Amino acid sequence: MTQLVVARTRAELAAARDALPGPVAVVMTMGALHAGHAELVRRARERAASVLVTVFLNPLQFGPGEDLARYPRTLDADLELAAGCGADVVFAPGPDVVYPDGDPLVRISAGPLGQVLEGASRPGHFDGVLTVVTKLLHLTRADLAFFGQKDAQQLLLVRRTVRDLDLGVEVVAVPTVREEDGLALSSRNRYLTPFDREVALVLGRALRAGEAAAPEGPSAVRRAARDVLVREPAARVDYLALVDPATLADVPEHHRGEALLALAARVGSTRLIDNVPLVVGRPG
Repeated sequence: MTQLVVARTRAELAAARDALPGPVAVVMTMGALHAGHAELVRRARERAASVLVTVFLNPLQFGPGEDLARYPRTLDADLELAAGCGADVVFAPGPDVVYPDGDPLVRISAGPLGQVLEGASRPGHFDGVLTVVTKLLHLTRADLAFFGQKDAQQLLLVRRTVRDLDLGVEVVAVPTVREEDGLALSSRNRYLTPFDREVALVLGRALRAGEAAAPEGPSAVRRAARDVLVREPAARVDYLALVDPATLADVPEHHRGEALLALAARVGSTRLIDNVPLVVGRPG
């Protein structure tokens, strides 16, 4: 296990960052780390000489009535997991460190890509995400940044932010990590009751059904996934969408090629998201 450095202030982070050999990779988290985060750190370890993990529960990305107050805070366990996976530094600041003047008056706008799917359900969410991601990229001076495919819309928006604002960071996607039964790992899974967890498996089943129908075209994908979801009324579907992975626009029936099947549903009191990239239509 590596000797982990824990930084809580900007000065401590700067000193720790100056001591790291490059290239340096960053893995950004809100805490409550799990095996999905561990995979991000391991992938970062493979590509970079040094790995820096941020643990910051960002208030800007939570809207009214969302779960900021009850979001799990498990810093001791997070530090143990990060060290065990090969992280060199954990930056675990409070809001007063990241936002020393209070809520920032100037923020990153996610634009049209942030107004659909998750953005339609959570207005302003991605503005908060991109603002903190941009700040953390500057503070950590990372060469590479690792993000999970489970948050596909976030991944796309981070990539566009880096590209559109010339931030000079390589964004690396890591495939979704799942339990053996297909449930995508998420810090929010710990909110699920045993009954809720059984219900939540319908998300993965729906995505697999849609993926199996991909050779038949977009309508078949949507129909196959929807047919699975309607058989589990305890999962209250927010959206089920088959979209272009670069624009998030619904793919037309004549579409052939790459697409993203994404869905969000509320199970009990917990809102879950999941997705699968797929290729629609038969080759040739």
